[in-house]
Amino acid sequence: MASAAPRSRRAGRTVPARVPYAFLAPAISLFTLMFLIPIGYTGYLSLRKIQVTGLGLGRGSRREVHAGLANYREALADGELWDSMLRVLLYGGMLVPTMLGLALLFALLLDEARARARRFSRIAIFLPYAVPAVIASLLWGFLYLPSVSPVQYLLTAAGGPEVNPLGPTAIFFSIANIAVWGGTGFNMIVIYTALRAVPQELYESARIDGCGPVQVALRIKIPMVLPALIMTFVFSLIATLQVFSEPTTLRPLTNALSSSWSPLMKIYQDAFVTGDTYLAAATSIVLATLTLVLSLGFLRLVQSRAFGQES
Repeated sequence: MASAAPRSRRAGRTVPARVPYAFLAPAISLFTLMFLIPIGYTGYLSLRKIQVTGLGLGRGSRREVHAGLANYREALADGELWDSMLRVLLYGGMLVPTMLGLALLFALLLDEARARARRFSRIAIFLPYAVPAVIASLLWGFLYLPSVSPVQYLLTAAGGPEVNPLGPTAIFFSIANIAVWGGTGFNMIVIYTALRAVPQELYESARIDGCGPVQVALRIKIPMVLPALIMTFVFSLIATLQVFSEPTTLRPLTNALSSSWSPLMKIYQDAFVTGDTYLAAATSIVLATLTLVLSLGFLRLVQSRAFGQES
């Protein structure tokens, strides 16, 4: 006679082994529906193209055919794509160190025993993260416009110089400022949570040895939260390569932003303006692959120090 299905006992009740899978089924279904299937379809489209016969008029003159790697070759040879990559890397070089530096500083300050109004400070720093990127970009866009900016009005009234944050060079700082304003709070919460998990005995031992607050922060706190810093860096790197909402929202306000300023803007332009969804799909795969390679490469570079593993 076949044995009964494995059962686990808890609180005097028997639970069928398949029950956990029933609870996981909705999440697995949504993940498959919203992620795996779209990714698979994007990969399929990246290998297709439209073939035009004759003058392209009449029924059957345009049909979808297999393109092989032609779309990938075209994407990799596109100078606009690599120019946009360089722009977002420059933007990320301004954004990521500033944002993570401020997040670490705020987390260290809030973790100090002498800190006051911690709850209010955490909420105040985190609150900009709850503002959608499009809304934040609109708010800052009006502050950047010289004709309506109260900051520019006060500078002019005080006899200061006229500043245009939407100029060709300043636009990098302006977009990075929006991302710093919105992302610092989230990263601060991640680092602060890691700090709260550090055993208090380490701090007490350091104080007995004569360490001050700065030495405790440099020698104990920062090394202990290094895994959290690495995680926030990887998240920030991915967000940098996927920047879209901020430059797209600011674009009508300035001529310094082209329609392909970032890689995602280039993909959007190909898919919904030019109408070449096949090239856009291939470019999306290229961008996703580059993001994956950079993220995994960085993790492999730092894993031995941060997580105690050998490369």
